Amino acid sequence: MNKSELIDAMAAGAGISKAAAKKALESLLGSVGGALKGGKRVSLVGFGSWSVTRRAARDGRNPQTGATIKIAAKNVVKFKAGAELSSSVN
Repeated sequence: MNKSELIDAMAAGAGISKAAAKKALESLLGSVGGALKGGKRVSLVGFGSWSVTRRAARDGRNPQTGATIKIAAKNVVKFKAGAELSSSVN
């Protein structure tokens, strides 16, 4: 499912217009992104939680040349599925 299909499904499920569903989805994504950028954890009970962790710098290899390269440290987003979401797909 892509973003436009999700917007269509949200509009149909909530009985609202596609424009309102798009606004709601963009607001959710903006709020989650802003909270993560601020170092906070976002949790939706039953669905899952997002958090930010620090990935340490490490050595890697260029697959074309085999040369060793330095990969810089960076922050990465992690998602852990909630119990209800996990049980719904199994």
